[in-house]
Amino acid sequence: MENINVKDKIVGKGYQPFIIAEMSGNHNHSLERALEIVEAAAKSGAHALKIQTYTADTMTLNVENADFNINDRDSLWDGQNLYQLYQQAYTPWEWHKPIFDHAKELGMIAFSTPFDETAVDFLEELDVPLYKIASFENTDLPLIRKVAATGKPMIVSTGMATVAELDDLVRTAREAGCKDLILLKCTSTYPATPENTNISTIPHMRELFDVQVGLSDHTMGTGVAVASVAMGATVIEKHFTLSRADGGVDAAFSMEPEEMKALVVETERAWQALGKVTYGPTEKEKASLKFRRSIYVSKDIKAGEMFTEDNIKIVRPGYGLEPKYYEILLGCKAKKAYQYGQPLKIDDLL
Repeated sequence: MENINVKDKIVGKGYQPFIIAEMSGNHNHSLERALEIVEAAAKSGAHALKIQTYTADTMTLNVENADFNINDRDSLWDGQNLYQLYQQAYTPWEWHKPIFDHAKELGMIAFSTPFDETAVDFLEELDVPLYKIASFENTDLPLIRKVAATGKPMIVSTGMATVAELDDLVRTAREAGCKDLILLKCTSTYPATPENTNISTIPHMRELFDVQVGLSDHTMGTGVAVASVAMGATVIEKHFTLSRADGGVDAAFSMEPEEMKALVVETERAWQALGKVTYGPTEKEKASLKFRRSIYVSKDIKAGEMFTEDNIKIVRPGYGLEPKYYEILLGCKAKKAYQYGQPLKIDDLL
């Protein structure tokens, strides 16, 4: 499970989580707004900007019957026709280059999710540095084979996929030439709820397929994403918009700029906190050892007098004898005189 170099940005366990801002259809059919989203993502600290490459015709058929209508009361798109939804949500292909160019100018990695083979050919012409496969396409093995054959890193969302389907996906990608594969734990509901996210799957998936694992997160807020880093996630993908109030196909479960900024900061903190298995004081903690408890004289003691609960006490600071010797000292005779506030030392015990 090696680190992956994407345009000199290292993605892996020993590095800050790779944060992807997914624009999707939140441009609301305005190139100007799309470029503003790019700028906001860059200012928020996201490492990558992702869009989606399809048209209504490459995504579905223009058919008006029940099969092609969304019938789900819990869905944001309940009652809509698939073809009409994708007409509304797609990013015009002629916008890709200006969006990618602007992202690169602002220091971000720009890439896309292709939904069919023509999209892969188009994105190859733009020389994207990596590819994303969406959850609903993770069983489309011909598409996975086509993307893998480019030899570029692949990030794949695993929403709804069984272990057997993921095994097909991973084998197909590797056999077709993909050397750098990242799977994203994903819950394909929009928005998703924390209790339905099951990020405990992340380390299991990592060990099962020997790949890096991240999170494609459709929950609200940053909590689930931060927790996923503690579970070993190296990549976090979140939908992104300028303002949920502006509307848009994915706006309701998308992050706003200040939230994205918090996500970048808090996931980095979570990653920094992972550290390594360690016991005992760290270098920074050593200065605090003096604030531990130890045994001090709490009343003047004459030579030959007994140590008692009345004249010795376990208190802060920690310059005296460790508390584990307290019971041993009780009842022993003092070899010399002691003053109130004097720490006892090991020589006083011997």
